[in-house]
Amino acid sequence: MGRERTGRQGRGTPGDREDHGPVRYGPPAPGPALPVLPELAGVLAAAAARAEPEPAGGSAALREAARAYWDRRGLHGGAEHIAAAPGTSPLLLALIAAHGGDVLMPRPCPAAWIPQARLLGRPAYHVPTPAECGGVPDPYALLETVRRVRAEGGRPRLLLLSVADDPTATVAPPELVREACEAAVAEGLHIVSDETWRDTLHRPHDTVLLSPAEMCPDDVTVVSDLAGALTPSAWPVAVARFPDTERAAARHARTLDVLTALGALVAGPVAAAAAHALGEPDAVAERVRRAAFLQARVAAEAHRAVLAAGALARPPQAGRHLYADLGPLRARLAARGVTDSPELEEYLTERLGAPAPGGHRFGDELGALRVRLGTGSLLGSTPRQQEESLTAAEPLELPHVAAALSMFRAALDELR
Repeated sequence: MGRERTGRQGRGTPGDREDHGPVRYGPPAPGPALPVLPELAGVLAAAAARAEPEPAGGSAALREAARAYWDRRGLHGGAEHIAAAPGTSPLLLALIAAHGGDVLMPRPCPAAWIPQARLLGRPAYHVPTPAECGGVPDPYALLETVRRVRAEGGRPRLLLLSVADDPTATVAPPELVREACEAAVAEGLHIVSDETWRDTLHRPHDTVLLSPAEMCPDDVTVVSDLAGALTPSAWPVAVARFPDTERAAARHARTLDVLTALGALVAGPVAAAAAHALGEPDAVAERVRRAAFLQARVAAEAHRAVLAAGALARPPQAGRHLYADLGPLRARLAARGVTDSPELEEYLTERLGAPAPGGHRFGDELGALRVRLGTGSLLGSTPRQQEESLTAAEPLELPHVAAALSMFRAALDELR
């Protein structure tokens, strides 16, 4: 039922083509395309003379800042249950290694997830998502997938999900999150909830985001990459919040062992800036608010352009991107030599002048004509233009934003 094992593709299969390989050339998460906040740059510069590295899992100061950050969001616990790493990829790799067993994840899923399972040689299975959103598997499809995997001799142990999702830019409704988590826990799965984009909601007063850790506190590890909203992408740091149980304590210790073996330590100056950002002082909170407002306006306009061209896309609700399905334009694309996801990626990347990773990067079928379209390239090509976009009351009226959106529409309109 919509199930695909991704852990062991054979050599020479389309998913392993060197020119489109998801490991070597996997796309990063959509960047903010905004200047570094001066206050954070100052904190980083002040810590530049630090000679000692951060310990594996992060210093007490960084972990305490993460604890307080989650505490303000209703996820209470101690700093001893937190681990930090230089980005989501090494942290997720360590978490998968610490838990053992087969991995389940929604289709589509963040590009960073599949490579980690592959690197560990772990079988990984995609589960379909419902029509209204991505990031969280359909509960009935999840149960069916678990049943079939076990019938084939597999050991499903870990479910990865993202309530505020990359690549679909949707936010899963609370009732779906509850049903999916209850199904997973009933089948003995531990849940890793990637909440990197929770602070980027386009309509924060109208969108309810429920963390799986709020409803299943003993069975959920929460992960967040600070580059989602708080820090620049060039300063990699991600944090994980473990449950307060004996089993979770053992997994936390194994995670630290793996991070130590990898040498995956957060750089000292970056840790100082990350701890400051996690404290959410006024300047950081205002930047997060303004960035979400800007991305919401630009993403909504990009979404309208996608629909006007005859393609499909769910309305973006979070993040700096949207996920478009150009299947309705298949005939026109085929006339241009575009018949699958890698070819669509190449075609649109050239036309848009910005990365447009195809759905195959996110676990979608190779033949599906889906693509993640980032909005960062629409905000301006220089720090000055980006700052103008960030502070404008009507960013869509700025000449550089209007010109970028016009080029975006033109690239899609030629397919109508």
